[in-house]
Amino acid sequence: MGEVYTVRLEPVGVEFEVTEDETVLDAAFRQGISLPHGCKEGQCSACKCVLVEGEVEMLKYSTFALNDGEKDSGQILMCRAKAFDNLTIDLLNYDEEVLSKSIPVKQFDGRITDFQKLTHDIRGVEIELNAPLKFWAGQYVDITVTTEEGETITRSFSMANPPSETQKLSFIIKKYPEGKFSNQLDNGGIRAGAAVKVTGPYGMCFRRENRQGPVVLVGAGSGMSPVWSILHDHIASGEDRPVYFFYGARTEADLFHLDRLAAITAANPAVQFIPVLSHAPEDGGWQGERGFVHEAVSRKLKDLGLAGQGDVYACGPPPMIDALTPTLFMLDYDSERIFYDKFTTTSGSSGH
Repeated sequence: MGEVYTVRLEPVGVEFEVTEDETVLDAAFRQGISLPHGCKEGQCSACKCVLVEGEVEMLKYSTFALNDGEKDSGQILMCRAKAFDNLTIDLLNYDEEVLSKSIPVKQFDGRITDFQKLTHDIRGVEIELNAPLKFWAGQYVDITVTTEEGETITRSFSMANPPSETQKLSFIIKKYPEGKFSNQLDNGGIRAGAAVKVTGPYGMCFRRENRQGPVVLVGAGSGMSPVWSILHDHIASGEDRPVYFFYGARTEADLFHLDRLAAITAANPAVQFIPVLSHAPEDGGWQGERGFVHEAVSRKLKDLGLAGQGDVYACGPPPMIDALTPTLFMLDYDSERIFYDKFTTTSGSSGH
């Protein structure tokens, strides 16, 4: 284990221990303290904070995440910082609710039990775990699998099942041309019965309880996965709020789970599903919304007189999130009512 140090978090007054062979962020995860985080590998700036006292060594990171000026003024990335001393850290952005609802990150053994082609590039994967995983709707796990050739691949995927299902997890994942995990699934390099290691839960984009106004869900691609979990968890909670579920796709062939959505909206009149197609043929029979999903969100919420009301959960590829951010700002949404999960495919371990 080596030396053990104490980390004190201000202004929340939370303390935890860190050993010299783990990062500050991993130590917090291990003890069920959910600090602000994104990529977990020094590429984003979500876990940036101010080191007030103590000494750390920083592992390799991107200067986009922490520039030299910030570093010189005492800022660090918790996902890259190893302690050499007791530390006092000032959190720059934190959420009392996230801290209060932290779940310790654990590693589970599991196996892939099912695999389905939902569309030409969307896959459904089911994994059974050896023990129950507690998580909040909208969170994700890191899945590590070894292919038939002996290559080890780790990817992050959001649960599509609600938190009431703790041992059989389901995931909706998008296949990318360079996506090793999804391609191996397709060509049999990873097959049903394959053993996996699952680590989690992670993520800040989870369903918040007991709030006012509508629930606005926005997904595209495999962003359906966490949104599906949030939708089912919301319905199970019995909260009486209108739900507007926007899903962006290219054509009708890219829509899936339509029968399930029809059953949900029939049973729950407060839930409205709004698919938005960017490439539906002009002369086709498509009667629904056209264009990009952020445009439809803007139009619809303005038409309903709901601009700036309720909570927004947006999950999908970076271009969708980047387009939606200014849209929600223009609709007068407070940043505290917007929860994002931005699926990146660039770094080694993320990719939802």
